[in-house]
Amino acid sequence: MVEPEISIVIPSYNEMKNLSRGVLDEVNNYLLTRPYTWEVILSDDGSTDGTLDLLSEFCQTHPGFKLLRNQHAGKAPTVKAGMLTATGEWRLFTDFDQSTPLSELEKLLPFCKLGYQVIFGSREIFGSLRDKEPFYRHLMGRGFNFLVQLLAVPGVQDTQCGFKLFSAAATTTLFNRLVIYGRSEHRQDAFTGAFDVELLYLARRFGFSHQEVPIKWRHFASDRVSPIRDSLRMLWDILRIRFASFTGKYAVKI
Repeated sequence: MVEPEISIVIPSYNEMKNLSRGVLDEVNNYLLTRPYTWEVILSDDGSTDGTLDLLSEFCQTHPGFKLLRNQHAGKAPTVKAGMLTATGEWRLFTDFDQSTPLSELEKLLPFCKLGYQVIFGSREIFGSLRDKEPFYRHLMGRGFNFLVQLLAVPGVQDTQCGFKLFSAAATTTLFNRLVIYGRSEHRQDAFTGAFDVELLYLARRFGFSHQEVPIKWRHFASDRVSPIRDSLRMLWDILRIRFASFTGKYAVKI
């Protein structure tokens, strides 16, 4: 069986609201117009609201879509499971709500031919577009980014955009070396905190070239974000990343 050129990993957890908007139809219709071979991994985090039944039905009627069932462990382990299950030469993870439309992938792909192995969307650099984002969310993001640049990955303007493309080699190396977000029992909620920061920190540590690319992003209301609580937890995770690095945990061979 020929491996796909592009794998799209979409994590899900109780997504009935987003499914009613037809987001998977949008993804499918877009990919059917592409010249490259592809697969979509729907990596579910133990949904309990009927999402699994609809995802299973969608996969049965849409070639190229595959359902990966996971025990509820939080978004980061669910993304990790999907990325390591994927078989594509390049592997993208993107949010189920499609806040960054999958069509923005076309802005990332040219950098694959330039030798970059980690290519990620940015809502902050010149050329990006943020649509309908509440002020408090933007303020929270900028405050977090200040700490990220100070303590972990200086020069990256937006670590938290959930639209990141990895080569197969980068995927295997980085996702298998996660420490803070490498255990399925880490958190039982949707909070991802410094998951993306840990990935980019590892990318630099292991010498994978990376590129930040401006994308279009639109805000969808969610009750899964708590500005004060999540900001404190993200700060704690950044400190844990630095401590893990200091104690040599990222140097462990697999």
